[in-house]
Amino acid sequence: MRGGAKTKPTHFRQISWANMGSDVGLESSRRFLATWLIGGLVAGLSVAALTAAWPDLSPLNIVGRKKKKKKRPIRVYMDGCFDMMHYGHCNALRQARALGDQLIVGVVSDAEITANKGPPVTPLHERMLTVSAVKWVDEVIHDAPYAITEDFMRKLFDEYNIDYIIHGDDPCILPDGTDAYALAKKAGRYKQIKRTEGVSSTDIVGRMLLCVRERTSCESPSHASLQRQFSHGHKQKYDDGGSGSGTRVSHFLPTSRRIVQFSNGKAAGPNARIIYIDGAFDLFHAGHVEILRLARGLGDFLLVGIHTDQTVTANRGVHRPIMNLHERSLSVLACRYVDEVIIGAPWEISKDMITTFNISLVVHGTVAEDDDFEKDDRDPYEVPKSMEIFKVLESPLDITTSTIIKRIVSNHEAYQKRNERKGESERRYYEGKSYISGD
Repeated sequence: MRGGAKTKPTHFRQISWANMGSDVGLESSRRFLATWLIGGLVAGLSVAALTAAWPDLSPLNIVGRKKKKKKRPIRVYMDGCFDMMHYGHCNALRQARALGDQLIVGVVSDAEITANKGPPVTPLHERMLTVSAVKWVDEVIHDAPYAITEDFMRKLFDEYNIDYIIHGDDPCILPDGTDAYALAKKAGRYKQIKRTEGVSSTDIVGRMLLCVRERTSCESPSHASLQRQFSHGHKQKYDDGGSGSGTRVSHFLPTSRRIVQFSNGKAAGPNARIIYIDGAFDLFHAGHVEILRLARGLGDFLLVGIHTDQTVTANRGVHRPIMNLHERSLSVLACRYVDEVIIGAPWEISKDMITTFNISLVVHGTVAEDDDFEKDDRDPYEVPKSMEIFKVLESPLDITTSTIIKRIVSNHEAYQKRNERKGESERRYYEGKSYISGD
């Protein structure tokens, strides 16, 4: 019994010392944790106070500035005459824009074009309007030189912060036989894109020259119109029409991919004010650009109806349109003011169509080749007029497709000589071309 009695107090004392040690350790841990929390709180308040007093010292702002410095936009430059702007030009600009973050476009002066290629059909101010309206263009430089000189290249790099100079895979040869982009290539700042097949300004001028010859020929009036030649699969060839113009009758091969590339891919919102304008939009020009700009300013979404080749021919004659439906649709889609197009829109606007597309207002310009529609037995705008959603817009420019054609006709000898020179280089390109990947 005594032996047991002696061991019990010792056993309890050992437990008591152990508990006392645990209590001391726990207390120390609590003090350390409290000190750490208080210190962290003070530090946090200090950082918050500094950030409030000097926002630029915020860690988030400092990190953000570092990221922004690393993300300087890549600026690319492309130049051209852009005479009678067409979907081939637009596709070249689209491809160039894809090679950088910002696209700067140089538009060659009238004098430079005349000296190197012959007289332009459209003057500089009209070409500036059409190029500026292309949705892939960020900035435009007027009076750009035809050839990239050492001084101009330095100006591009130093003043405009250009990273790369872009051109198509077709050679650009100066009158002296040298490459217009030799200096850019030597500097290692040149990139190449794929040429858009099936169209060129030379080709379009050739179509109009053929129109002139058809109209003045003594052949039967029932022979095929130019529109059918260009739209419906006549074999490709170099057609001089007996005059030696060397104009290549080329074809555009439309694909769903190309239409998607040109489309915005955005639908109108449920409460959007949708503006509708229709027409042929043949030989897309500055007059078209300006009326579309006005129309777009009247709402949130601009829907453009492109009339079929058959509709245009029926209303404007067998020699129209110069450009076929798909060519005209791409030119309109490339315009920054256009949100969506109807490819093959009806001549008459029905109530069903207005309901289907939720159209708020139908507009028409004062300068148009079919501006005498009100004299017709069947007014194509009768329904929107009855619904009081029709408006006539004052056209900013007095330019139509006929205006462009008349410029060619009035100086057809000069343009024919220009096409003979350019047609030879086109022939060499197509005979020697090989497959090049790209868009």
